[in-house]
Amino acid sequence: MNGKIRVLVVEDSMTVRRRLVEALERDPGLQVVGEAGDGKAAIELCQSLKPDLVSMDMMLPEMTGLAVTEYVMAYCPTPILVVSASTNRGELYKTYEALAAGAVDVLEKPVDGDEAWDEEYRARVRLVARIKVITHPRARLSARAEAAAGGLPAAPAAGAGEDGALKALAIGASTGGPGALRQILSGLPADFPLPLLLVIHIGRAFGAAMADWLDGISRLRVAWARDGEPLPAPGQGRVLMAPPDHHLVLEAGRLRLTQAPERHSCRPSVDVLFESLARELGARCAACLLTGMGRDGASGLLALRQAGARTFAQDEESCVVWGMPREAVLLGAAERVLPLDRMAAALAALAREKGREAA
Repeated sequence: MNGKIRVLVVEDSMTVRRRLVEALERDPGLQVVGEAGDGKAAIELCQSLKPDLVSMDMMLPEMTGLAVTEYVMAYCPTPILVVSASTNRGELYKTYEALAAGAVDVLEKPVDGDEAWDEEYRARVRLVARIKVITHPRARLSARAEAAAGGLPAAPAAGAGEDGALKALAIGASTGGPGALRQILSGLPADFPLPLLLVIHIGRAFGAAMADWLDGISRLRVAWARDGEPLPAPGQGRVLMAPPDHHLVLEAGRLRLTQAPERHSCRPSVDVLFESLARELGARCAACLLTGMGRDGASGLLALRQAGARTFAQDEESCVVWGMPREAVLLGAAERVLPLDRMAAALAALAREKGREAA
């Protein structure tokens, strides 16, 4: 072992592939162990070389990058960084599907003369290579969450608004978020009554079609939030997303989009949304913090719990990156810590329960 991060570069364009390889070779801590120009060769090399990371193009001959991603994650799990163009809607959809299938992150392909891109590429490779994508034993998170919550001041009765009804559900996610959101939204019933406000960290270039992609896999209508529109009333279950590079907040019953400073280097920020809901709705809200790197959303989830809201966090085993939910658990912000495959059912049950109480 030489201590270097071993990278397999998968790219059908020889010109782009040389650019990627040369960018990696300028870092003494990175080693290109293989190159593939088509999907079939990519799988064979991944199986034989066992790299620490795969740099993956989406549009490949023989097998698409999506098909390769699905195979790799099923049979030889390896961190995957998608390096893709973002101008074509069909390619954007394939990128979202690859992220949902287990790819960790995405970076736009380089343009000629952009020297800063090379360093960004190397930084992403170093970051993604550290993420463990192999299943590991489940931690006893519920007990840890309860212990962490022990020092909190008593919160109001969870979910007990003036009329007992919940007015909204909010979800925040980052790395691994597309797959988690796909599973939750496809698991919520078509008659889910609460408006759902959503923040996910994804770059401007790759976020353009995400609302449309989620709309196609969800029983609920998904759209970008519009500045000034009223929060939909309960019974009008819809998903409204923060557009890339805009914070989403609730003020005086209306959704607002702002370009206020980044929080945790993020815009949109989960904390910004959650904190606005704690102020506006308090106990009449529920919120869920999903897989993601960093700490965005943790303090906002705590503010919601202290205001009496129902709060959930994704558990360690089902997260691609247990960063944001971990911070929430350590703060005692999560009332319940659940595996991803139980989250949709828990949220649907909560909405039905609070609907009956308000009736």
